[in-house]
Amino acid sequence: MKAKNCLIFGGSGQIGRNLIRKLTKNNYKVTVVTRNSHQKSYIIKTQANAGYIDIVECNIFEENKIRELFKKADICINLIGILFEQKKGNTFKNIHTVFPGLLAKLCKEYRLKHFIHLSALGINEVENSDYAKSKLNGETEVLNNFPLATILRPSVVFSVDDNFTTNFMTLLNRLPFFPLYYNGNTKFTPIHCSDLTDIIYHIISKNIYSKIIECVGPEEITFKEILKRLLKLINKNRILIPLPLPIADMSARLFEILPKPPLTRDQLRLLKYDNVLTGKYKSNSDIGVPSVRYFDEEVKKYCYMWRNGGQFSTEKYSSNNE
Repeated sequence: MKAKNCLIFGGSGQIGRNLIRKLTKNNYKVTVVTRNSHQKSYIIKTQANAGYIDIVECNIFEENKIRELFKKADICINLIGILFEQKKGNTFKNIHTVFPGLLAKLCKEYRLKHFIHLSALGINEVENSDYAKSKLNGETEVLNNFPLATILRPSVVFSVDDNFTTNFMTLLNRLPFFPLYYNGNTKFTPIHCSDLTDIIYHIISKNIYSKIIECVGPEEITFKEILKRLLKLINKNRILIPLPLPIADMSARLFEILPKPPLTRDQLRLLKYDNVLTGKYKSNSDIGVPSVRYFDEEVKKYCYMWRNGGQFSTEKYSSNNE
């Protein structure tokens, strides 16, 4: 049987690298599009055997170059997303709305077998968030232009290469106290990167066409509980302080000046809403791929990098993290 060709946008990120390994190991050929092959290709090349992976340097809005890639593709997967806006066209609207719409049109034009688009969980309920609005508009563009597309809405994705647990452990390691936004009551259902790529592979291999699937991990954890678990894992004792919203908003304004802000006002608005199953759509368990990787067990595998003494730390943890 001829190997199917998967065209992946966003293949250099934590999800993309894990997915490339999974697909190529199961006899799928992969073409990865990256803006800077000099910086990213050396990482991507190590994810598969020669002959199973091609790396193409291309700006995602160079439509003529992208068209050529669709001529040989069977499946398109879009993993591209941003957490904050930057210059040079990296706006929520361009990345989350315009670009997915373009891919969906090309999928239809070149009659691809499937288009899988990564969105985000909980965006229906969020008010006044440019991020959530752009994600919702992107989903609309995708389904209008390629109705057979499958949209995945994952909760927070974590792994050794994430921007979630690693950033928090870095901040908790450096700061004597840490702010609790909305009293730390916001609920999350963090999903491990490998569980999410298992879902994507299952959808591709089983030819599943469901418009929207919510993807969650096996646990529901509050923001405060996540911080306390991370503190325990890195053997640190920090004060967690509820931060009034006006002060949180002011701090987010200051953070936005930084090249990579730890918090923006838009992200602060997102934190107000629980990131859990809505019950309005199918979940990963409904399609037969329940998550099996638990938060503490997975973070334990790489948290030693934030402990004093590293992997060979003998520190005793003090549980007074209230």
